Amino acid sequence: MRALPLTFSLCLLPVVAGAQQAPADAPADAPRAQQAPATTPQDPAKPVTPPAVQQSLSMSAAEGRIITLADAETLARQNQPTLRSAQANTDAAYARVDQAFSSFLPQVSASASYTLGTSNRDVIQVVGGGSTGVVSNTSRRFSGSVNANQLIYDFGKTTGRYNASRESAGAQENSQLQVLQDALRDVRAAYFNVLTQKALLGVARETLQSELARLDQVNASVQVGTRPEIDLLQQRTAKANAQVALIRAQNAYATAKAQLNQTMGVETATDYTVQDVTVAAIPGEDALLDALVKRALEARPDVAARERQIAAQESQVRVTKAGHLPSFSLTGNAADVGENPFNDPTLSVQGGVNLSWALFQGGLVNAQTREAQASLRDLQAQKDALRQQVRLQVEQARLNVAATREALTAADEAQVNARERLRLAEGRYRAGVGNIIEVSDAQVAFTNASAQQVQATYDLATSRAELARALGTVELNTLASR
Repeated sequence: MRALPLTFSLCLLPVVAGAQQAPADAPADAPRAQQAPATTPQDPAKPVTPPAVQQSLSMSAAEGRIITLADAETLARQNQPTLRSAQANTDAAYARVDQAFSSFLPQVSASASYTLGTSNRDVIQVVGGGSTGVVSNTSRRFSGSVNANQLIYDFGKTTGRYNASRESAGAQENSQLQVLQDALRDVRAAYFNVLTQKALLGVARETLQSELARLDQVNASVQVGTRPEIDLLQQRTAKANAQVALIRAQNAYATAKAQLNQTMGVETATDYTVQDVTVAAIPGEDALLDALVKRALEARPDVAARERQIAAQESQVRVTKAGHLPSFSLTGNAADVGENPFNDPTLSVQGGVNLSWALFQGGLVNAQTREAQASLRDLQAQKDALRQQVRLQVEQARLNVAATREALTAADEAQVNARERLRLAEGRYRAGVGNIIEVSDAQVAFTNASAQQVQATYDLATSRAELARALGTVELNTLASR
């Protein structure tokens, strides 16, 4: 499964016709907004906050239980259908190993039959008037036998098949571990996506609360005549945009939790919240590429699986070539024939050595050998392609970790600057030297910077989880943030 995309942005764009210039009638020495009366009459035209948004502003009303990352991984191990399927395939592979081993053991079979028949014939009676009659004859026959066969030597054909099945089972077990790592990677990506959307929902709530508070201030200033009515229209639009952004953030958060349920393999409600975590640095994440690639090739189960598949195919090639050679086995037979198996037995016992040799099969063995060798070359080519893929995955994950670390540093700085810009814009507006568009632009910049900082935080967590998967590491070192 692919990692879930962690892309979401909050953008509050004020769209008021003709609001791109400051009002010409705004006096330079207008009094500050906080000097307006504390209470003003309710404007009938003022938009009312929808009930759903009001409920959302009270934060999470009933997200009862808390799920940690460890809980999510445990649920995936227990419930993910892909893991159960991989386990079933591994069990089937080891059952085939036992099937191949059975050829080393004696093969014993038994058979028995019992027949009952009658035959009728005409006879002439010499006593009682010379009339004719029918005489019935009954026959009974029993036969039973036990056959045994024990392989002695077949020039490595049976041994080769057993070794091939054992290597194939080992390869399937490695593939099962790879499926586990992929499932854990998907769970972690979905978990971090939920954290991202949860944090973005918090940003949307804070933005709407700021816009509502600013709307009250602007409305009060307009009522006392210190600000033009266009400021009120501009702020109403900003508040409406914030409501839309909050609704979208709520939907994204609910969708992310539904996706997390799917990666965990559970079919339950999403009335839970997730615990925030910090992903520690992967050991050696700043090492040279060649060192990381070597580490990945030694640890990744899909690489080990390909190696064992090649070993299994090499055994199969040897088995196919041995089709030209004979097989030796011991045979034994015991048989009993008679009318009654208890009173009149006739027991016979035989034994010997059997030689089986297919002298000519029309070129079948040669053709099978060429096919087996071609399959071996195919696996070797797949192994080389996998090595190149591993190198690419490690390099991409390593570069992503480095890039997201730097992006997080820049995003932190951008958020600090945007917060200060918003503070100054609000101060200028209260002092009467700024306009509402300046404040709205600063609010949009701060909201986007906060969303960018959230995105960068969890992009780094996801990048480190992807690097761990590329290196073949199952465990991920995390710390609970709160």
